[in-house]
Amino acid sequence: MDFTLSDRETYFRDRVKAFIDQNISPRQAEYDQQSHEGERWKVIPVIEEMKAKTKEAGLWNFFMPPHSGQAHVDDSFEFEGTQLTNLEYALCAEEMGKVGWASECFNCSAPDTGNMEVLERYGSDDHKKAWLEPLLEGKIRSAYLMTEPDVASSDATNIAMRCERQGDDYVLNGEKWWASGAGDPRCAIYIVMVRTGGEAEPQHRRHSMILVPSDTKGVTKVRAMQVYGDDDAPHGHMHLRFDNVRVPASNLILGEGRGFEIAQGRLGPGRIHHCMRAIGQAEMALELLCQRSVRREAFGKPLAKLGANFDIIAECRMEIEMARLLCLKAAWMIDQGDVRAAAPWISQIKVIAPRIAP
Repeated sequence: MDFTLSDRETYFRDRVKAFIDQNISPRQAEYDQQSHEGERWKVIPVIEEMKAKTKEAGLWNFFMPPHSGQAHVDDSFEFEGTQLTNLEYALCAEEMGKVGWASECFNCSAPDTGNMEVLERYGSDDHKKAWLEPLLEGKIRSAYLMTEPDVASSDATNIAMRCERQGDDYVLNGEKWWASGAGDPRCAIYIVMVRTGGEAEPQHRRHSMILVPSDTKGVTKVRAMQVYGDDDAPHGHMHLRFDNVRVPASNLILGEGRGFEIAQGRLGPGRIHHCMRAIGQAEMALELLCQRSVRREAFGKPLAKLGANFDIIAECRMEIEMARLLCLKAAWMIDQGDVRAAAPWISQIKVIAPRIAP
């Protein structure tokens, strides 16, 4: 791995940084006001305004990595946007992470990015027309439903929501929670990890992924879940119940038993995106820490010169640098095309990045 950034890598990173500095960061107070007034679950006007500007600037939909050998169900669909490698996009994601709402302004926010990759790589032509195109245009949003309340979902082979074939339909019964994005009023489609195979099937061939429109009869929003006391509105993490939810059999993605194959292609890049945004958040926190440490005085000295504060700041700097290098290594590994070889590196960053982030 060459640690020197290419001209292309720095070009996109610097364009994203400049746009955020000039257009998004100065609107933070406006975003805070709009997000806290009126309905909890709503569209925030300043984000929609920024979306129009990023489109005009050509900074829209550039998260999708180039085709890397995965089988495509339909190759007639042409992705409209600048395709960046995972390494190229990771640098942009770090800049977006410095402002919590910046990613959506570029149509590069989770879980839509991963869901769009699933639809682009594995979806049928009908799936793409119905859901991928409006997602790429920023007209709708989506959610990815995997975790369940009654099983230890960190081991995804435990996923138990039943999905049974009945004639031309599949019928779903069960519950999902921590469905990020399902609270957004524009969330129109869920990609749902379900169990379709029995005990006779190999463990990693028992699950599938299926598309469920959010307004399908039988889908109930049980509650908005909280993280450290915050419901994260208007995005939201929802607890959902499925009671005899019926969708066409054609909504199944790729085929029965291929859920883990799809998940592996989706979750690896997504974790890199999350980790790089966390590193951007950590960089911003360190910047604020440094500013305060030299401006604030106690006992006749700046805070930076009191106690072990110099050492604390230095430790923060080193931790961020180590996490960034590890994350970029993971991005580079996945760009080489061998998902299995990249998996240990992705596992490492999903532990390290949350530890160093504020």
